Amino acid sequence: MKTIILGITGSIAAYKAAGIASQLVKNGHDVHCVMTHAATEFITPLTLQVISRNPVLVSLEDEKQSWKPGHIDLADRADLFLVAPATANTLANFANGLAPDPLSSIYLATRAPALFAPAMNGKMWLHPATQRNVDQLEKDGCQFIGPAEEGMLACGYSGPGRLIEEETIIAKAEEILATKDT
Repeated sequence: MKTIILGITGSIAAYKAAGIASQLVKNGHDVHCVMTHAATEFITPLTLQVISRNPVLVSLEDEKQSWKPGHIDLADRADLFLVAPATANTLANFANGLAPDPLSSIYLATRAPALFAPAMNGKMWLHPATQRNVDQLEKDGCQFIGPAEEGMLACGYSGPGRLIEEETIIAKAEEILATKDT
């Protein structure tokens, strides 16, 4: 059993994290969901807690069960750091070493492979600042899956930016975990 940190950020695609978490648990993994505050506007922590069978971390104030900060404990135990969906804001935090929330704090503290599945408006995805952040994160060793090149977006536009299919994200996560074993 591998330990997966599943980060969920404030995108309309956040509801798809429930399906990703469910399948990863069915595959035998220990899934720990960490949400940005904005993600809680789209899906509840309780939903992810029931599916993952683990407490969901949203705020550093949630870390009162142990003497060791929960975000550091999770960072140490992680075999994979997966963020699906990953917003432009979260990618910018990661690329610039900012840690305003538990998710970005775990990113900075973990040595596990990082996989990001972006989801955002196509104009945001194609913006030079977002692309610079993606380039920096790739240089830092992070991997990306998606976003989908074409499709209808929640904002009414058609184009790139949609979260790649859940099955594709799960397959890539399993591939990274299998590679980590060899």
